[in-house]
Amino acid sequence: MFARQTGRDLQYRLIDSTPEDFDRVVREFFAEGGKGLNVTVPHKQAAAALVDELTPRAARAGAVNTISWAATGGLLGDNTDGVGLVADLKDNVGVEITGRRILVLGAGGATRGVLGPLLDEKPALLCVANRSEDRAIELATRFAQDGPIVGCRYEAIPAGTYDLIINATSASLSGEVPPLPDHCIGPDTIAYDMAYAKEPTAFMRHVTGHGVGDAGGTGRGGLPRLARYPTANCAGARPAHDGRARQAVVSRILARRLPGPRLVTSRRCTRS
Repeated sequence: MFARQTGRDLQYRLIDSTPEDFDRVVREFFAEGGKGLNVTVPHKQAAAALVDELTPRAARAGAVNTISWAATGGLLGDNTDGVGLVADLKDNVGVEITGRRILVLGAGGATRGVLGPLLDEKPALLCVANRSEDRAIELATRFAQDGPIVGCRYEAIPAGTYDLIINATSASLSGEVPPLPDHCIGPDTIAYDMAYAKEPTAFMRHVTGHGVGDAGGTGRGGLPRLARYPTANCAGARPAHDGRARQAVVSRILARRLPGPRLVTSRRCTRS
């Protein structure tokens, strides 16, 4: 659908890579004529270290989810996680971020990409919770100048309900749920899962069981930013995004039976 909208001859396929082979796999892909890659967990920080140049938002995040050729001839790393997430929340779901209490679960590469854009929307509080407190605090320190942010372990999440809870962990890929305290969930809480899934993820089933609103459709929150923004980097044009486009991406990607968190998605495109 996106190839038709932008008039490109585009092939989008999956490449599985272990962390040990990631550098080699990426370099071989581009050496064989590849135009661009989407990078998923757990490779986003490794991708930032691999590329020759970083866009300002990728440098801010310290993580990369899109690699393409730079004008200088090297590899350019970008991060569209945050801009895509905020656009999906505001434009497609109608969620207000300004002045709200936001809880982000996880402190990995996906979280790194979304904290800056979320803080740019001026929430009342942004809490990063993680099993390892040190990683959550490190991220909170990194973004402290951008707005009100704290980092903690799950058991120490500040009291009170949250307006928006974003699952940025990889737990949904294995059908698990982060240890979210019940006090975080209120009658007006909205939940969003960044994992790709055709059916509601374990996280979405858990929170909706508490009467929470579902901002991520059926746990598919990550797909719009994956489909729309990285495609612009490769094709030089940004495809339109609507419900049909989202469902098309869901169907086509999941038909290939996404593997676990070692996945790297890739694409090659040429002008038609």
